[in-house]
Formats: sequence, structure tokens, C-alpha cells
Amino acid sequence: MERRLPILLRVLLAPFALIYQIAVGVRNFLYDYKLLKVYEFDIPIISIGNIAIGGTGKTPHTEFIIEMLLSKHYNIAVLSRGYKRKTSGYREVQIDDNYKNVGDEPLQIKSKFPDVIVAVSENRVKGIQKLMNDYNDLNVIILDDAFQHRKVKPGLSILMNDYNHSFIHDNILPFGRLRENPSSAHRAHIIFISKCPIDMKPIERRIMLKEMDVMPYQHLFFSSFKYLNPQSLFGKDKILLEDLNNYNVLLVTGVAKTKILADELKQICKSVNHLKYPDHYSFSKNDIKKIKSEFQKLESPKLIIVTEKDAMRLKSYSNIFEDIGDIIYYIPIKVYLLCNEDEKQQFDNQIYSYVKNNKRYSKLYKNTNLN
Repeated sequence: MERRLPILLRVLLAPFALIYQIAVGVRNFLYDYKLLKVYEFDIPIISIGNIAIGGTGKTPHTEFIIEMLLSKHYNIAVLSRGYKRKTSGYREVQIDDNYKNVGDEPLQIKSKFPDVIVAVSENRVKGIQKLMNDYNDLNVIILDDAFQHRKVKPGLSILMNDYNHSFIHDNILPFGRLRENPSSAHRAHIIFISKCPIDMKPIERRIMLKEMDVMPYQHLFFSSFKYLNPQSLFGKDKILLEDLNNYNVLLVTGVAKTKILADELKQICKSVNHLKYPDHYSFSKNDIKKIKSEFQKLESPKLIIVTEKDAMRLKSYSNIFEDIGDIIYYIPIKVYLLCNEDEKQQFDNQIYSYVKNNKRYSKLYKNTNLN
């Protein structure tokens, strides 16, 4: 159940919520009726985004789609705005980039998929044009966090919805965490209910299917996270996830939602102390000192665990972590579809068919069989 704001605060915020809702509604109306220009491109464009602010598992699902497309040898580009980066304009992400220049999520994607072109641009139209001009063999462009970016019309729109915090039961800003009304979900072709329990019961699926009230042209899929073996932040070492039961752990997070990871570690580790920071948090030297100080209080054997996204931001402090760098690990996430074989085939066909049948792909590769 969503936590409700105090009545007085709700009254004070009501005018702001109304103004915001009207502004979003007018903007969507103008795009819906083509009173504002919408750009379409002769290349497959897959948009992955959400209605709520943060924490829906968008980046792991982007990586899930990338892995699918790479398995068919497609040439992929990912375009993001590079949230909270200190630079502006179009910029291609390099593996050795600093997160401050490109954003933590684009850097994470580039680090995991070096052969994928990853770029950032606050102007998505110019970013797409630049990618198409520079790479004429591209098969598909994935737009990261672009559900509200109405200026570009994607051929396939994927919308994320957190199982634990469904937008169906949330409120628009500032009362809740929604960027726009839940009714905007009609723009999506695929809706993911993410972070589901791995043992999700059929009755729960039926309830959510009814609540979502999907359109005939939409497909709803359920997914879950699996945590992989922790990877050394400053090296190539790994440890088995189950071996964490030998350690006292300091969990350091600067992401939107941490309950699932924290609960998972509490079931495995000897003990878990948790230092929480805001989403996309830029750690300072004082923060690093606090992390080291809290770590020193733990009994040995002990480790520091961070998320993949936090790892991108903490890498730049290798010199400060020099004395304890070998005991800092991050935990990769893998997405699993919760579906039967027929549903999995349906999902695969929707992704692959869209990319393969696109005009640009057909024109450039009509004589090539990638199946």
C-alpha cells in the first residue's frame, strides 16, 4: 500500500499537482493530435521507459534486450540523455569514461557490452541523426528512459512497472511518484511487470492482468531479478553468492529502491549494515571516509557490497580505496522472464520481427539471413 501524505501537506500541494497534471495533459494532447512535431526514423527504434520516477529495473531490462539482439548479431546503439552528467551535447561513451561525463547508467551498459555503441544526448532527435550518419550499418537504436520523450516516435515502446510499487496504485507528482497519469500506458506496445517474486502465483498474475487492463494491441510480461556472483570492483576476482554467508557485509547503495537487494543479502550474509544514499548519488571524499569508517567497525571476515550502478560512480575513487579496494564487490543483476515457452516465443518474435522487418534493415540486409 502506498504511504499517504498528511492531509495538511496534501492540501498545500494540491494546486501544484493540478498545475503539473494540466501541463502534462496539454503536452500529451498536442503530441497525440500532431500539433507538436513528432519525428519518425527509417531505422528500428525501441524505447524503454517508465511512468514512475526511478527504481523499476529499466537498465537491467535494457541490458536484457541488448543480449537478445546481440545473440542475432545485430548492430546496436543505445542512446540516453545521460542523467546528471556534467557535460552537454552529443557524446559517445567510452569504457574508460568518467560517469560525470556520460552518466552512470550509460557507462554501466558500455562496460558490460563494449561492442555496443552507447551515446548520450539531451536532444534525442539530433542524437539519432548523428548515430545514423556515423554508423550506416546500424540495425536498431534503443532509447533509454524515453517513454515521456514524445518528440521521437518509437516503433516499439516498452514500459516498465514495478511489481512492488505499481503505477496503477500511485499518484502523479508531487503526491506520488508518477510523471504522468497511468492512462498514458496505452502508448506502450509491451508492458513489463518487473521485480516479481520468482515463485509468483497464478492468481497474482491474473489480478495484475485485470488491474493493468491492457489494450488488444499490448502484451504484458512478468519478470524477476536474479543476483549473480559478486564481482570485484577494482579487479577481476569473483566470489560465489552463497559464500557471503561467511561475511559481515557493509551494503552501500545510491539507487532508488534497495529493499529487494538488502533482503536478499540479509538471508545470505552473517550480518548486513546498510548505508543508503539518494539515487544517482555522487559520492564525495567525506562519504568515502564515512564508508571506510563504518566498514572498520565490522567484525572480520567482512566485505563491502555495492550495486552495479554505484560501482560506476565509485570506480573513480580507486586511490582513496587503495587500502581496502580488494574487498569491495558489486553484484550484477540478470533479468528472467516468468513465462511458459509459448509466451517466451511470443516475446522473442515481437522483438526480432520488429527489427528484422524494418525498412532500413530490409533495404540494407534483404539478402542476409541472421536467423
